[in-house]
Amino acid sequence: MTKPDPFKYFTTSREIIRLAVMLYVRFPLSLRNVEDLLHERVIDVSHEAIRYWWHRFGPMFASEIRKRRISGMKSSNWCWHLDEMFVKINGERHYLWRAVDHEGEVLESFVTKTRDKKAALKFLRKAMRKHGRPDVIVTDRLRSYGAALKEIGNADRQETGRWLNNRAENSHLPFRRRERAMLRFRRMRSLQKFAAVHASIYNLFNSERSLSSRSHFKSNRAAALTEWRGLCTA
Repeated sequence: MTKPDPFKYFTTSREIIRLAVMLYVRFPLSLRNVEDLLHERVIDVSHEAIRYWWHRFGPMFASEIRKRRISGMKSSNWCWHLDEMFVKINGERHYLWRAVDHEGEVLESFVTKTRDKKAALKFLRKAMRKHGRPDVIVTDRLRSYGAALKEIGNADRQETGRWLNNRAENSHLPFRRRERAMLRFRRMRSLQKFAAVHASIYNLFNSERSLSSRSHFKSNRAAALTEWRGLCTA
């Protein structure tokens, strides 16, 4: 049985929709910035159409990227880096928990109102249910991690140190830039949705430019664009 075409009732071509969603999620651009960039390419769409496309197709694209990468990539269970970000929603502080593997792949994002043991436990169980249990778990010195890991029987795998968690700290930067361009978030559900979509698209296009030659980087970038253009094909 063939999958239904998600672009079936849209008059705009699927190539333009994919391009608009990629520009908005991947780069620190506002909806009107994306509208102007498309206008320069003689593509006349409104920023409200781009907003609708990102809400409709963003999670769909992210889900397909995750399925392809999980089935085709090697295990990410050697070392995880866990860290939490402070995020303001309507002036109230929330916490975005993030798990990153040893190569910079964002494995899981989870939004909570607190950063106590209960929140850390819920985040860890969600991540491990999807990706298994890692051999090493690097965290900062937040005691909630130790308490949660002790409860699930992984306290012996925890490592803490002053610079050990730089991998997670650096992975926050693209999301921080994106957050500023969006003028923050207004609901927890919106933050959770965007964080999940942004992580998948970031994983697809993250090529570790400083660690590879120019030719290898160009090859990886071309492969990522080819994969993106093939998302949700009938």
